Amino acid sequence: MGEFIIKMPDVGEGVAEAELVEWHVKAGDPVREDMVIAAVMTDKATVEIPSPVSGTVIWLAGEIGDRIAVKAPLVRIETAGEADEAQPQARVAETTKVEIAKPAPAAPAPAAAPVPAAAPAEKPLAAPSVRLFAREGGVDLRQVQGTGPAGRILREDVEQFLSQGAAPATVKNGLARKTATEEIKLTGLRRRIAEKMVLSTSRIPHITYVEEVDMTALEELRATMNSERREAHPKLTVLPFLMRALVKAISEQPEVNATFDDDAGIITRHGAVHIGIATQTPAGLTVPVVRHAEARGIWDCAAEMNRLAGAARTGTATRDELSGSTITISSLGALGGIVSTPVINHPEVAIIGVNKIATRPVWDGTQFVPRKMMNLSSSFDHRIIDGWDAATFVQRVRTLLETPALIFIEG
Repeated sequence: MGEFIIKMPDVGEGVAEAELVEWHVKAGDPVREDMVIAAVMTDKATVEIPSPVSGTVIWLAGEIGDRIAVKAPLVRIETAGEADEAQPQARVAETTKVEIAKPAPAAPAPAAAPVPAAAPAEKPLAAPSVRLFAREGGVDLRQVQGTGPAGRILREDVEQFLSQGAAPATVKNGLARKTATEEIKLTGLRRRIAEKMVLSTSRIPHITYVEEVDMTALEELRATMNSERREAHPKLTVLPFLMRALVKAISEQPEVNATFDDDAGIITRHGAVHIGIATQTPAGLTVPVVRHAEARGIWDCAAEMNRLAGAARTGTATRDELSGSTITISSLGALGGIVSTPVINHPEVAIIGVNKIATRPVWDGTQFVPRKMMNLSSSFDHRIIDGWDAATFVQRVRTLLETPALIFIEG
């Protein structure tokens, strides 16, 4: 018998460590070659790690939430062959799955002993994307029969479960007192969100400026464009118009489209307008990035935003799609309230917050008339953007939204 050591793979881009977010095995479990044994998270991207060998798990490096250094031992597997302490270099595929090269067999190498099918684990075997799909459908994976390798549950298995009309049992709560407590360890994306918020609020002195915008004309235009849109075009929301308005306003105030390295004391103004769209997902808040909004029209902005939002919600967005923004839009849609205080996406210097549209009476000089009004709640890094400049920028965006024809005028 021998022992094979799987080390934390190097996923590139200078990542020195990764956080354990999921174990698919436990000590004593049999594993097969290519069976996913763990999932780790680096910079909001979840990476699955398969086993390059068959055997039995004899040791795991840590618990969910622990951070493991690159090239540190992650799993030890007892194999039928000789011991192998060398971990081949890993590579990250476009699907964010890490594939580890198979070790060269010893010469001569005995045939591997057959490995029995994996015993049912306390936690069903499934990829993070499948778990997310199941949560969205209200499915308890413990009720689903997996058809993948070693009983792994596939998306098709969950779809089949749902098609049969199966649903988790519901429980009616009585009026008895409840004294139970639950401790939840902050891990994965939730912990990264917390760290990012602490970084932003502790290092950036925010100034928030709120202005109301008359969206009546833009809403009429949006309704007309949606009613006459081509089949290939997505349905327009307010955000693509706001994105194009930001592009025009930034051309007049480029200091808003910047990032600030406060350690080095360097401001970088970006010619490209990469707009981050804060997106709520079942796993937490992510910020997919619409790149080069300055080179996209309304329909293109809408299509790319929809594509990225879908990828973020299903957990399939890549690291590149979740990084590199130069300014961010935060919108809570119909739940947007009347005012918010958005937190700047470090190291950017500005974030534009969208509140809900509501019909309100507005005095036109002679009478009150119903108008569709919306507030913009925007925050700026006060070290870089003065209050006057922040107000000037928001007022320019307001003018563009209230007179939407200006958004389409070149120059």
